[in-house]
Amino acid sequence: MNPVIQGALIGLGIGVFLFIFEYMALNKQVNERAKKYNKTPVFDVTERRRLATIRNFVPILVIGFAAGFWIIWG
Repeated sequence: MNPVIQGALIGLGIGVFLFIFEYMALNKQVNERAKKYNKTPVFDVTERRRLATIRNFVPILVIGFAAGFWIIWG
């Protein structure tokens, strides 16, 4: 397999894992806060921004891994 494609796929896998892990951690915090204050669980602005930051980092991670694999094994 082409090293660039392999690096991009590995970067994508790591990025998706990070995004899902961050979402699950934030969801747990939101549910705990909602239970504490007897309100419905809603993501606040800070939590939405954290998810957006991770979402925007995933393409950079893919490009970085692809470039890294290309430089090392290309």
